[in-house]
Amino acid sequence: MREICVIGGNRYFGKRLISRLLAAGDRVTVVNRGSSAPPPGTVHLIADRDDEKSLEEALGSRTFDVVVDQVCYTPRQAEIARRVFAGRTRRYVMTSTVEVYEYEDSADPVGEDAVDPRSVAVDPGLPWDDGEFLDAHYGEGKRQAEAVFAAGPDLPYVAVRVAHVLGGDDDFTGRLEHYADRIGAGEAIAVPVVNHPATYIHVEEIADFLFWTVGEDFTGPVNAASHGTLTTRELCEAIGARLPGGRTVLEAVEVGEVSPFSFRRSYGMDNSRATRLGFAFGDARAWLPRAVAETLRKDG
Repeated sequence: MREICVIGGNRYFGKRLISRLLAAGDRVTVVNRGSSAPPPGTVHLIADRDDEKSLEEALGSRTFDVVVDQVCYTPRQAEIARRVFAGRTRRYVMTSTVEVYEYEDSADPVGEDAVDPRSVAVDPGLPWDDGEFLDAHYGEGKRQAEAVFAAGPDLPYVAVRVAHVLGGDDDFTGRLEHYADRIGAGEAIAVPVVNHPATYIHVEEIADFLFWTVGEDFTGPVNAASHGTLTTRELCEAIGARLPGGRTVLEAVEVGEVSPFSFRRSYGMDNSRATRLGFAFGDARAWLPRAVAETLRKDG
């Protein structure tokens, strides 16, 4: 029986990961602030991960084979986690994001070496506690958090850089609904003049990927994305197929806000490292109709 700690993870692909761990016979400890109960069958520890003393007291003398951190957004949080969990776990898996590549603009899929966390400057003095600042600097927060974990050998870590996630009737983001509402009404969907495709991953596939990662021994950054890219129009076509009478109207805009899955730069990740390590990704175009059906089903 493996001892696994999951920080956060009460919703979306986090709860799916926990279900997979429990089904495999792992003993799962969930750490959160207590605002929502974790899945049945887990050990629940209530702590504020931003409060080092609170976290240490909640953990007591517990040790783990692997920690999966679903809610690390800033270098401050990473520094606390590194101090608390160094010596408590063999391996630390941080859920990161494709947004760490926000300054890359390559026509080719971007590999992990495009952002080496060991070369990222860390500034814990920035206003990371300010929600608006954090939202506006999401990618930077994740980059610097990765850099903290990469700073030394005392805590072997993995940074799973997750592509845009689709699917599930519990998708809380509202992004596909944004398109469905406009397609259903025949309203314009704002896109950049040059609109680039992006890589995606199904909610079940990223849960599978994290579960697989727990059982492996590699370290460092790894991209998690299904094979292939999707364009805004392909997303709209899949949504439109479920909306008889709907109409897709893409309106190119030079400035201003655009729809959630349209991009002024290339947003593709190279998944070859994970593939070489042994994970078999699906094809985004193959699962897209299923993802749309799952998410829009809750809206009738």
